[in-house]
Amino acid sequence: MASPASTTDLLIELTQKLSTRVSLEFDEASKAAGALASSEPPVETKESFLRELARKGESPEEVFAFAQEFRKRAIDPKLEEISPRAIDIVGTGGDKSGTFNFSTATALLLAAMGVPVMKHGNRSITSKSGSADLIASLGVSMEGDHDYLRSSLEEFNFCFFFAPAFHPSFKEIMPVRKRLAETGTRTIFNLLGPLINPGKPANQLMGVFHESWLPPIAGALDSLGLESALVVHCKISETQGVDELTVSGANFLEGAGRLKGQTFPSAPSEYGLTAAPLVDIQGGDAAQNSAILRKIADTTQTGPIVDTLLFNAGAALFTCGRAESIPHGIETSRSALQSGILTKWMDRFEDFNRKQS
Repeated sequence: MASPASTTDLLIELTQKLSTRVSLEFDEASKAAGALASSEPPVETKESFLRELARKGESPEEVFAFAQEFRKRAIDPKLEEISPRAIDIVGTGGDKSGTFNFSTATALLLAAMGVPVMKHGNRSITSKSGSADLIASLGVSMEGDHDYLRSSLEEFNFCFFFAPAFHPSFKEIMPVRKRLAETGTRTIFNLLGPLINPGKPANQLMGVFHESWLPPIAGALDSLGLESALVVHCKISETQGVDELTVSGANFLEGAGRLKGQTFPSAPSEYGLTAAPLVDIQGGDAAQNSAILRKIADTTQTGPIVDTLLFNAGAALFTCGRAESIPHGIETSRSALQSGILTKWMDRFEDFNRKQS
């Protein structure tokens, strides 16, 4: 491919290639990622590129190339001595299911149980409440000050990397993402966010919006060198799926790193959980989800929402080696939650954040 005169020309040329349903080579995908992070190409050019990439379907190599490029561009929080013990629990988003913020609640429960959690996320683009929206309700700073993050992680086993604070190049991408989200178009960035955690935790529980992404994303996590990971999806029906484990459908799990090649049951009953319809695990906006979180923590919330939280917490404990199996992790999480540990942790954590502000 001849060298284009500008990043705009590059994107136009690569968009034409994608329109023929031919995947980009690794080097081409890396250059495309750089062009999207540039201020030069107009939003319309970026939108055309991302639409064609989505229509073709992102290849594992394209996802890996984008992930590597944006990892290079991320601000380093300098927490590498904790990363080998840490986990991120995250979903791609984009499933339009309206479920409660299970990944965030799972992260908080694990932190209360003593597991270092490096959560990476953003405010909502496609749902009523994103991870940052719920976490902000606990007084967490979105500014990304490194001393604050280190203190939060060392004292509470939890820190939150607000994506815009650690990925400055995303400011050039947000306008086109919002435009595409308004038309219901998923992009490679729905897949990318969970792959570019600036803290580089060695373990990850990652949900994807469609089961077809389980093997390629597990492959990308392997390529990125994670110690242990589970990529998960719950199929609610032939036309709907959720980017997390739930009690509302058949669950699919794909291991990476230490868990590569392992197989897992799919039905909630096989994990000792009772199946329930999707409507029973739905949440609301940040205020509503914050209220649900408090009810979970003080054990006044029961039923499918709690079971789904425990399902994800059990899988997360298993992923980072704190439980010998997912069922064992579920029971460990249940005992911890019933002890009131999450309420006590959240009260202390909110007080810590008030003093930091």
